[in-house]
Amino acid sequence: MPRLSADQIATLRRDLPEDVEAVAFHEGTERPGSSPLNAEKRAGVYHCAVCDAPLFASETKYESGSGWPSFYAPVADDAFETKTDFHLLVPRTEFHCANCGAHGGHVFPDGPPPTGRRWCANGTVLRFKPA
Repeated sequence: MPRLSADQIATLRRDLPEDVEAVAFHEGTERPGSSPLNAEKRAGVYHCAVCDAPLFASETKYESGSGWPSFYAPVADDAFETKTDFHLLVPRTEFHCANCGAHGGHVFPDGPPPTGRRWCANGTVLRFKPA
C-alpha cells in the first residue's frame, strides 16, 4: 500500500509525461537499450520520477547486459513493494515504489554479490540526481 494518499498520487500523476504514466501506472516498459540512464556513471541517487522518493544508490548500479538500468540493491529495504507478475508464461517479481505505487520493473535472482539480485528498472520512471 503506497504511503501517499490516493489524492496525493492523483495530483502527482496529473502532469506526468505520457511515457512515464504508461510505465508507472499501466505496467508498461521501455525498449531495451533506450534509457539514457544505461550510460550514467556518476555518483548519485536514482529517484522515483513520480514522487521523488530515493530508490537506488549509484554504487549498486551495474551493467547486467539486459538493456535496462540494473541495480543489485535498493537504497532501503522498504523502498519498494513487490508482487508476482503473471503477464508472461513464467511468473516474475514486479517492484513498485512503496511511496506512490509506481511500477519500476522486475527483480530477478541472477544478480551479482552481495545480494544475488538484479533490480531491472525502467529508466523512464527514474530520475538521477548527481551527488
